[in-house]
Parts: sequence; C-alpha cells; structure tokens
Amino acid sequence: MFELAWPWVFLLLPLPWLLRRLLPPADSGDAALKIAFLAELETLAGRRARAVLPGWRQQLPYLVVWLLLLFAAARPEWLGEPLPVPSSGRDLLLAVDVSGSMDYPDMQWEGEEITRLTLVKHLLGDFISERRGDRVGLILFGSKAYLQAPLTFDRQTVRTWLEEAVVGIAGSETAIGDAIGLAVKRLRERPAESRVLVLITDGANNGGEVEPLLAARLAAEENVKIHTIGIGADAQAGGLLGQFGFNPSLDLDETTLRAIAEQTGGQYFRARSSEELEAINDTLDQLEPAAQKLTQARLAEALYVWPLSAALLISLMLVVARLWHTQLQHARNWKQRP
Repeated sequence: MFELAWPWVFLLLPLPWLLRRLLPPADSGDAALKIAFLAELETLAGRRARAVLPGWRQQLPYLVVWLLLLFAAARPEWLGEPLPVPSSGRDLLLAVDVSGSMDYPDMQWEGEEITRLTLVKHLLGDFISERRGDRVGLILFGSKAYLQAPLTFDRQTVRTWLEEAVVGIAGSETAIGDAIGLAVKRLRERPAESRVLVLITDGANNGGEVEPLLAARLAAEENVKIHTIGIGADAQAGGLLGQFGFNPSLDLDETTLRAIAEQTGGQYFRARSSEELEAINDTLDQLEPAAQKLTQARLAEALYVWPLSAALLISLMLVVARLWHTQLQHARNWKQRP
C-alpha cells in the first residue's frame, strides 16, 4: 500500500510564487536597454516580438522540479501487509552497584582474580543477551542512581553500556533505596504482572535520599518484584587478607537485601563466586514470562529516492541546456564580428 508519511509538505507548493510576489527583484548591476520604438519595429517587420517560448513553458521544468522535491520531502513509502509481532516477555530492569567497593578483586574467572564488577559484566552480559522477548533496561547506582538504558528490546546495546560501566562513575557510596525508587518510576507504567527488578550490590545503603525498605514498600504497592543479589567472597576466599581473618563482604547488608526481596515477592541470592552467580542467572531464567498484547508492524520501503533522483536529473539537464545556449550565443556573436 502506497502512503505519504508527511502529506502536509504540499502546503509549501505556493512558496516560490509567494517569494516572487513579496520579495523585491534582484539587481544584476548591469545596465538595461529599453527600446521605446518597439511598436514601430513590429510594424515594419510585420510580426509581433515574442519570446522563444511562452512564459508557462519556460517555467514548466522548474515547476516539475519543485513538485518532485515536495513529493520526496513528503516521504513516500510502500507499506507491506501488517505482521503480528509477539511480545511475550517481561520488563526487566537491572540495577548494578558501581560504587568503589565493586573494584575489590576477590572473584575468580578462568583461574584469574578479577574485580566484582568485572565478573558481573561477564555473567550478567550473557544473561542480558539471552533475554529474548524481554524489554531490558539498566540502572547504575553509587552515591546516585542513573538510568543508563531505558527498557528496550535492543539487548546488545544494553550489554554494551554495561560493559562500558566503570567503578565510581556514579559516586563512591551505595544508594540502594534511590536505585529501587528509580526502577519503580520506570516500571509503574508497564503491565503489573511483568515488572521485575534485579538488584546487584556488595554493600549496605549508605547514601541517597530514600531508605531501602521504604522504597521496597513502594515497589510492593506498584507490583514490582525485586530479586536481590549480594556479591562478594567469604573470608576464606578473599585472598591473602582473607587468610588473616579479613572478611571482604563485611559491608554486605544481607538482612536488608533479604527483606527487600521478601517484601516484594522476589528472592535473595548470595553470589560468592562465578559459579554461584552463574547459577543465579539460571534461576532467574526460570521466571515465567508475562504475556503482553500483540502488536502489529508493517515493513516500510522508502521511495523518496525516485522523485529526488528525477529532480536532480531534470536540474542537471536545465543547467546543461543553459550552458549550451550560452555557448551557442557566444559562437554566433563571434561569427558576426567584422
């Protein structure tokens, strides 16, 4: 089916005529020769003086070019048959802690010690890529919470933005309550049965303006299910400092994270290693998708290139014709010289 996306562009059709009427004529700077006895010359010649072509024929090519340009600007499209687009996933927001403690290298990946945030990027990136049919969004939080990626089906872009996140980009503190509040704000307009937030942190709430449990209560009222993940190794797995009794997960507030999950109908997970975090991803994969309404989409093929190409071709022909006429005139004048 043929369609013009912007048909109102044709309201500009009389624009050249209006400009011709309203603007003063251009002054070429050359002297003009006016013949006062033109009528006598016409009587002697027995014919009336006229242009080579009538006025409307001279202006016709320019009118055609203008119409073609307007037609191209109106965005002509050929629309295919409407196709149903199934959307049977959930709206899943990921809130990732990027505070200073996420730079602690107490995680293992392929035999090497890596930071907590690096491990989250490795495993959560794969988790994002596998969320086919889901809208996925990303929140990064530290001292403040920021929406890095809104809910979108473009999972690859969300994964790229996660991989580009750096520790401290949102501040050195941990504002868990602000992250939950921002997620509730973004999810409250979505279907109630599909609002899911996965929150990953390695510390306790020590920043922001909203208390985590208050934010969790608001989330429960808006039917937002929150799954919380506490990341950080145990003392015995914390490297050399762990051998001396140092607990790298000392700041992790498991009590609050567990209360947040229970209050909203979610689950709390503890990730002490890459194996446990990968198992958590598999568990989250078992969530039942919430059916959403089917939408329809039409494949649109842009056709503006054809009228635009025709306008360009006619314009080139007019330029060539004008140059050719000028060259012929110069040649005639040269032959007429004594």
